[in-house]
Amino acid sequence: MSDIIQLLPDHVANQIAAGEVVQRPASVVKELLENAIDAHSDHIKLIIKEAGKTLIQVIDNGVGMSDTDARLSFERHATSKIRAAEDLFEINTKGFRGEALASIAAIAHVELKTKLDREEVGTEIKIEGSEVVSQEVCVTPKGTSICVKNLFYNIPARRNFLKSNAVELRHIIDEFHRVAMAHPSIRFDMFHNGSEVFNLPTANHRQRIVNIFGGKTNEKLVPIKEETDLVTISGFVGKPEYAKRSRGEQFFFVNDRFIKSGYLNHAVNAAFEGLLKDKAHPSYFIYLKVDPKSIDINIHPTKTEIKFEDEHALYAMLRSTIKHSLGQFNVAPILDFNRDSSMDTPYEYKGKVAQAPIIEVDRNFNPFQEDKRIGSGSSSDKKYTTFKKESAASWENLYVGLESELDSTTPTENEFSSIEFESAEVTGSLFVSEDKKVGSHTTYQLRRKYIVTTIKSGMVIIHQNRAHQRILYEELLRNITMASAVSQQLLFPLILSFSKNESALLETVKEQLENTGFVFGALSLGEIEIKAIPSVVSEKEVSILFEQLISDLENEVPDTGFSQTDLLARSIAKSIAVRTGVELASEQQQYMANSLFACTEPTITPDNKPTFITLTVDEIDKKF
Repeated sequence: MSDIIQLLPDHVANQIAAGEVVQRPASVVKELLENAIDAHSDHIKLIIKEAGKTLIQVIDNGVGMSDTDARLSFERHATSKIRAAEDLFEINTKGFRGEALASIAAIAHVELKTKLDREEVGTEIKIEGSEVVSQEVCVTPKGTSICVKNLFYNIPARRNFLKSNAVELRHIIDEFHRVAMAHPSIRFDMFHNGSEVFNLPTANHRQRIVNIFGGKTNEKLVPIKEETDLVTISGFVGKPEYAKRSRGEQFFFVNDRFIKSGYLNHAVNAAFEGLLKDKAHPSYFIYLKVDPKSIDINIHPTKTEIKFEDEHALYAMLRSTIKHSLGQFNVAPILDFNRDSSMDTPYEYKGKVAQAPIIEVDRNFNPFQEDKRIGSGSSSDKKYTTFKKESAASWENLYVGLESELDSTTPTENEFSSIEFESAEVTGSLFVSEDKKVGSHTTYQLRRKYIVTTIKSGMVIIHQNRAHQRILYEELLRNITMASAVSQQLLFPLILSFSKNESALLETVKEQLENTGFVFGALSLGEIEIKAIPSVVSEKEVSILFEQLISDLENEVPDTGFSQTDLLARSIAKSIAVRTGVELASEQQQYMANSLFACTEPTITPDNKPTFITLTVDEIDKKF
């Protein structure tokens, strides 16, 4: 039998390696931005076309490369950060495995221009599918410019698995955020299809966060700071009242590298215990500085997971640091028996000298003598307030005529019969009320979760939350398609704050939102003014509705208009549907049951979950 094992060609091996490194355009953006940071740049520009499918270009003003280094950078396992195996345990840079550029060059058209500061001319290299097409001298500014064109051009199957441009752009922006927040001392610019998306000047961590997520973010942040021998913790957490239903604004950075850690995330949630609403998630931007020898950052292909040497101590420190900051800034209640806030010196009195109080005493005052100074008119007596002392012997005079006054104020029975009471009319009910006779209701609410009603063949048990989702979904879908929604005008317009990306997402569904009943005023990047809302939505639910909608749009942005309308109706119905645990009146239960069976598809929710189950009389008889 002949030998069947053989070495793979380099270009095939590179394409296989690219499967680990390059999953989508955002992976290329991450690797190129990290290389630019390692080159000691202070200004990095990212240019994107067609969500990275057509072009990804990163321009930096770093140290640049010589012609030899430029050529070697595209070889596998070629890096300037590792010299020996021991260096893997003291890594302070971003890219260190030497596979990024080789993997990218295997599945795209790459053009590299680079120049050292001391050189007069630079080097230009063009590579297509791991093959060097040309290498020549060129005129270029100091630093490096790398273009990645036609990603996955030679692997059409991988290209077909890419999502829509909106989804891929969202992933690119997420990677851009993670890199930009870790390095506020570097200026970052981002352009997509010729328009500027971000312009982030050099700043500190707080200013960088505000520049990315909007000006309103500044008032939401609570600083945290702690230094120990094991770790240095700094950064910010969001105030509990600004917690969101999505996990969008949660960032951990270890030695200026973004990581994901469910263990540390649990520590943050433990610090917020008792302060958050149900299903709400706090925002945090936490920077950890640890000894590189105490972590292993090479356990995951994308290097977003890290193994810590002492996780339990880190958990306890992070939790206590956040709890201390929340108490220190009066965000959470604290028990401190050594300090009373009422004893604090007001700000306007700081630095002033305390004045000794002046005590004035009337040495001639005698409480057992009748005051003869009344009406004396002397100037020395005017500063005292005096009253005429009544004799104790005339106490009976206080009660003269009291009995006759009580008799005149006591109401008679005839007066009671004419009293009328005002009844408060309940308005704004979630369900349409119907006039019904007493005793005609055939519904019953079980544990504030299910509605039980009867049918000819037996009984029906309805899940109230899922049933209401189906009812609202079909109503919203009908209103959007026919533009026949009813709006309720707000006395005072609502102003909601969003980041640039969230505002751009809402802009894409603005027309459908208006068809559901929303009326917008000023719609700018960062703030949205709402003048009217749909009749089925209460004012306090608006912010929750938009948070849920943005979360759904970020996770699955549809391409076609109908899919977008369907997603919008599903998201709004999910946000405002009556929850489990809400007690419903008999009329509301009856309305829910009637409305559900009037739907075109009453059996399932918009997410394909069952809305009710039936029990026939035969099935009930079998139980006995």
